Amino acid sequence: MSRRRPPPNDDDVSAFRQALRDAGVRPIDSNRADPGRPRREDPAAAARRAAAESAADDTAPSRTSDGRVEAVRPSEPLDFALPDLPWRTRSQLKRGRIAWEAGLDLHGYTLDEARDELESFLRDAAARRQRCVLVVHGKAWGATADYPVIKSHVNAWLREWPGVLAFCSARDADGGTGAVYVLLRRRGQQA
Repeated sequence: MSRRRPPPNDDDVSAFRQALRDAGVRPIDSNRADPGRPRREDPAAAARRAAAESAADDTAPSRTSDGRVEAVRPSEPLDFALPDLPWRTRSQLKRGRIAWEAGLDLHGYTLDEARDELESFLRDAAARRQRCVLVVHGKAWGATADYPVIKSHVNAWLREWPGVLAFCSARDADGGTGAVYVLLRRRGQQA
Protein backbone atom coordinates (compact mmCIF):
# COMPACT_ATOMS: atom_id res chain seq x y z
CA MET A 1 0.00 0.00 0.00
CA SER A 2 1.37 3.42 -0.86
CA ARG A 3 1.12 6.48 1.29
CA ARG A 4 0.32 9.80 -0.24
CA ARG A 5 2.36 12.74 0.86
CA PRO A 6 0.46 15.77 1.98
CA PRO A 7 0.90 18.82 -0.26
CA PRO A 8 3.72 21.13 0.85
CA ASN A 9 2.70 24.12 2.89
CA ASP A 10 3.09 27.67 1.58
CA ASP A 11 6.25 28.34 3.60
CA ASP A 12 8.01 25.34 2.03
CA VAL A 13 6.98 26.41 -1.48
CA SER A 14 8.20 29.96 -0.88
CA ALA A 15 11.52 28.72 0.52
CA PHE A 16 11.99 26.44 -2.50
CA ARG A 17 11.28 29.22 -4.99
CA GLN A 18 13.65 31.57 -3.12
CA ALA A 19 16.39 28.91 -3.21
CA LEU A 20 15.94 28.60 -6.98
CA ARG A 21 16.18 32.39 -7.44
CA ASP A 22 19.30 32.49 -5.25
CA ALA A 23 20.86 29.77 -7.41
CA GLY A 24 20.24 31.84 -10.55
CA VAL A 25 17.47 29.71 -12.01
CA ARG A 26 15.15 31.74 -14.21
CA PRO A 27 11.69 30.79 -15.45
CA ILE A 28 11.39 29.86 -19.11
CA ASP A 29 9.78 32.59 -21.20
CA SER A 30 7.97 30.10 -23.41
CA ASN A 31 7.34 26.40 -22.96
CA ARG A 32 7.07 25.73 -26.71
CA ALA A 33 9.72 24.68 -29.20
CA ASP A 34 10.62 27.12 -31.93
CA PRO A 35 9.13 25.58 -35.07
CA GLY A 36 9.95 28.66 -37.13
CA ARG A 37 13.63 27.85 -37.51
CA PRO A 38 14.29 26.12 -40.86
CA ARG A 39 15.81 22.64 -40.80
CA ARG A 40 19.42 22.38 -41.80
CA GLU A 41 19.83 20.26 -44.91
CA ASP A 42 22.40 17.53 -44.40
CA PRO A 43 23.58 15.97 -47.69
CA ALA A 44 24.87 12.86 -45.91
CA ALA A 45 21.51 12.31 -44.22
CA ALA A 46 19.71 12.79 -47.53
CA ALA A 47 22.00 10.20 -49.16
CA ARG A 48 21.36 7.72 -46.33
CA ARG A 49 17.62 8.31 -46.59
CA ALA A 50 17.67 7.75 -50.37
CA ALA A 51 19.72 4.57 -49.98
CA ALA A 52 17.31 3.23 -47.37
CA GLU A 53 14.29 3.99 -49.54
CA SER A 54 15.81 2.33 -52.59
CA ALA A 55 16.88 -0.81 -50.70
CA ALA A 56 15.31 -4.02 -51.89
CA ASP A 57 12.14 -5.05 -50.10
CA ASP A 58 12.81 -8.78 -50.51
CA THR A 59 14.99 -8.90 -47.41
CA ALA A 60 12.82 -8.75 -44.31
CA PRO A 61 14.23 -6.33 -41.77
CA SER A 62 15.22 -7.68 -38.40
CA ARG A 63 12.72 -6.89 -35.67
CA THR A 64 15.03 -7.71 -32.76
CA SER A 65 18.09 -6.10 -31.30
CA ASP A 66 21.54 -7.59 -31.43
CA GLY A 67 22.99 -5.55 -28.58
CA ARG A 68 23.76 -6.46 -25.00
CA VAL A 69 21.15 -8.39 -23.10
CA GLU A 70 20.52 -9.15 -19.48
CA ALA A 71 22.11 -12.47 -18.58
CA VAL A 72 19.84 -15.14 -17.12
CA ARG A 73 20.94 -18.18 -15.13
CA PRO A 74 20.61 -21.64 -16.73
CA SER A 75 17.94 -22.78 -14.26
CA GLU A 76 16.10 -19.44 -14.12
CA PRO A 77 12.53 -19.71 -15.44
CA LEU A 78 11.57 -17.17 -18.09
CA ASP A 79 8.22 -15.41 -17.78
CA PHE A 80 6.76 -12.48 -19.72
CA ALA A 81 3.26 -11.31 -20.63
CA LEU A 82 1.78 -8.13 -21.97
CA PRO A 83 -0.05 -6.23 -19.21
CA ASP A 84 -3.49 -6.64 -20.80
CA LEU A 85 -3.25 -10.42 -21.26
CA PRO A 86 -6.01 -12.12 -19.26
CA TRP A 87 -4.78 -13.85 -16.10
CA ARG A 88 -6.51 -17.09 -17.06
CA THR A 89 -4.74 -17.26 -20.44
CA ARG A 90 -1.37 -16.62 -18.81
CA SER A 91 -2.08 -19.27 -16.18
CA GLN A 92 -3.01 -21.83 -18.86
CA LEU A 93 0.19 -21.07 -20.77
CA LYS A 94 2.34 -21.53 -17.65
CA ARG A 95 0.69 -24.88 -16.91
CA GLY A 96 1.24 -26.09 -20.46
CA ARG A 97 -2.51 -26.29 -21.05
CA ILE A 98 -2.33 -24.47 -24.39
CA ALA A 99 -1.15 -27.00 -26.94
CA TRP A 100 1.84 -25.86 -28.97
CA GLU A 101 1.47 -26.27 -32.70
CA ALA A 102 5.07 -25.99 -33.92
CA GLY A 103 8.53 -26.14 -32.42
CA LEU A 104 11.99 -24.74 -33.06
CA ASP A 105 15.22 -26.14 -31.61
CA LEU A 106 18.07 -23.63 -31.49
CA HIS A 107 20.76 -26.07 -30.29
CA GLY A 108 23.94 -25.84 -32.36
CA TYR A 109 23.23 -22.42 -33.88
CA THR A 110 25.50 -19.41 -33.58
CA LEU A 111 23.91 -16.31 -32.10
CA ASP A 112 23.28 -14.70 -35.50
CA GLU A 113 21.90 -17.94 -36.95
CA ALA A 114 19.64 -18.42 -33.91
CA ARG A 115 18.26 -14.91 -34.29
CA ASP A 116 17.55 -15.41 -37.99
CA GLU A 117 15.94 -18.81 -37.36
CA LEU A 118 13.76 -17.46 -34.53
CA GLU A 119 12.57 -14.48 -36.57
CA SER A 120 11.80 -16.69 -39.58
CA PHE A 121 10.00 -19.20 -37.36
CA LEU A 122 7.86 -16.50 -35.72
CA ARG A 123 6.96 -15.00 -39.12
CA ASP A 124 5.95 -18.44 -40.42
CA ALA A 125 3.92 -19.20 -37.30
CA ALA A 126 2.08 -15.89 -37.65
CA ALA A 127 1.39 -16.59 -41.33
CA ARG A 128 -0.06 -19.98 -40.38
CA ARG A 129 -2.15 -18.32 -37.64
CA GLN A 130 -0.61 -20.54 -34.97
CA ARG A 131 -1.54 -19.61 -31.41
CA CYS A 132 1.21 -21.27 -29.36
CA VAL A 133 4.68 -22.50 -30.33
CA LEU A 134 7.62 -24.04 -28.48
CA VAL A 135 11.14 -22.63 -28.75
CA VAL A 136 13.96 -24.77 -27.35
CA HIS A 137 16.88 -22.48 -26.52
CA GLY A 138 18.87 -24.75 -24.22
CA LYS A 139 20.78 -23.84 -21.09
CA ALA A 140 24.37 -24.26 -22.24
CA TRP A 141 26.83 -21.52 -21.37
CA GLY A 142 28.48 -19.72 -24.24
CA ALA A 143 32.10 -20.44 -25.11
CA THR A 144 33.09 -16.84 -24.44
CA ALA A 145 30.46 -15.93 -21.83
CA ASP A 146 29.65 -17.08 -18.32
CA TYR A 147 25.91 -17.28 -18.93
CA PRO A 148 23.59 -19.10 -21.35
CA VAL A 149 23.92 -16.84 -24.37
CA ILE A 150 21.11 -18.16 -26.59
CA LYS A 151 18.66 -18.37 -23.65
CA SER A 152 19.44 -14.80 -22.58
CA HIS A 153 19.04 -13.47 -26.11
CA VAL A 154 15.81 -15.40 -26.75
CA ASN A 155 14.45 -13.81 -23.57
CA ALA A 156 15.22 -10.34 -24.97
CA TRP A 157 14.19 -11.07 -28.57
CA LEU A 158 10.77 -12.45 -27.67
CA ARG A 159 10.03 -9.38 -25.54
CA GLU A 160 10.72 -7.18 -28.58
CA TRP A 161 8.75 -9.20 -31.13
CA PRO A 162 5.46 -7.41 -31.85
CA GLY A 163 3.39 -10.59 -32.28
CA VAL A 164 4.34 -12.14 -28.92
CA LEU A 165 1.65 -11.84 -26.26
CA ALA A 166 3.45 -13.92 -23.64
CA PHE A 167 6.09 -16.56 -23.09
CA CYS A 168 7.19 -18.70 -20.17
CA SER A 169 9.47 -21.62 -19.45
CA ALA A 170 8.03 -24.94 -20.52
CA ARG A 171 7.00 -27.89 -18.38
CA ASP A 172 9.75 -30.44 -17.73
CA ALA A 173 8.26 -32.80 -20.33
CA ASP A 174 8.74 -30.12 -23.01
CA GLY A 175 12.22 -28.94 -22.01
CA GLY A 176 11.79 -27.16 -18.66
CA THR A 177 13.92 -24.04 -18.28
CA GLY A 178 15.66 -24.91 -21.56
CA ALA A 179 12.54 -24.09 -23.60
CA VAL A 180 9.68 -21.61 -23.69
CA TYR A 181 6.05 -21.70 -24.70
CA VAL A 182 5.34 -18.64 -26.83
CA LEU A 183 1.78 -17.31 -27.12
CA LEU A 184 1.32 -15.45 -30.40
CA ARG A 185 -1.16 -12.83 -31.49
CA ARG A 186 -3.23 -13.84 -34.45
CA ARG A 187 -3.69 -11.20 -37.14
CA GLY A 188 -6.41 -8.74 -36.29
CA GLN A 189 -6.59 -9.99 -32.72
CA GLN A 190 -6.26 -7.90 -29.61
CA ALA A 191 -4.64 -9.37 -26.49
